[in-house]
Amino acid sequence: MIEVGQQGAFSVNSVGVERRPFPLSFGVREAEGVWRVTAGAARAGELADLLVAVADDAVAVVSLESNSYLDEDWQPLRPSLIAAGLGVPCTVHPVGSWASGTCGLAEEILVMDRGLLPRFLDGTWSPYELALVGVPAGVTAERLDELALVLGTADAGEPLLNRLGDSRVWFSGHDDCYVLLETRDPALPAAVLARLLTLLAGSALAGLTGRSSVCVPEPGPWLPEQLIAAASHWIGALGEVTEDLVTVGLAVLPGPWRLDVPFPQRADLTATLDVRGGTWRITPAEGHEEVPGER
Repeated sequence: MIEVGQQGAFSVNSVGVERRPFPLSFGVREAEGVWRVTAGAARAGELADLLVAVADDAVAVVSLESNSYLDEDWQPLRPSLIAAGLGVPCTVHPVGSWASGTCGLAEEILVMDRGLLPRFLDGTWSPYELALVGVPAGVTAERLDELALVLGTADAGEPLLNRLGDSRVWFSGHDDCYVLLETRDPALPAAVLARLLTLLAGSALAGLTGRSSVCVPEPGPWLPEQLIAAASHWIGALGEVTEDLVTVGLAVLPGPWRLDVPFPQRADLTATLDVRGGTWRITPAEGHEEVPGER
């Protein structure tokens, strides 16, 4: 069971001036033993346990910006001061002023035990830029400098993990909503897709019932694995929402979702959460006889 708050990524985000409901989006591709996932909508804290499960012994927070922690001049606090305010022990590695303004890299890197990540991303604040990478315990200053150099000189959209040594996961979140990650663990993409479905259903139930949070069962691995086997890119939108049933219409996309991509006129599949029974099922949408293949 996953606790989903009413102020989650799906609840607080919308699309365009018409403020249309934010869709679920998911895409994955594999190359050279690395899986690259693009997804939305999920707050970093809503995925922290999944990242911890596959990360190295420690995580290096290499970029962090937030309006949740400001100094007396209304400027964002340094990452180390945010960690101190949250009571999360970590070591601080200065990168230098050359990193200022570099996308995906801060002037200092925080290194913490991976088990502390959920405590750091505890839901009481919101980063609008966050990037982290798995590192071994006792990572050296020289190694952190190497990571900073790779991240600071990478081209936009360039695969990173194979340039980051033996790191098992790299995560980047934008506006605490959009997700981009790379992993060496083949199970993580399916786990992220299962979590997205859970978050969307939970946010709908919380909004319907007016509760601050609800506990929602997560679909088993079979469901996201079936979707990924059928197609690499999906978009999903809420259908029927009652206290007993939540449906999500899912459609295959030819490529990653962007803000200007509308939901297709017809869904290919319907994912249904039986709230009382605590089960998920997936069925062809009306007019479809089987799970679609890649288009």
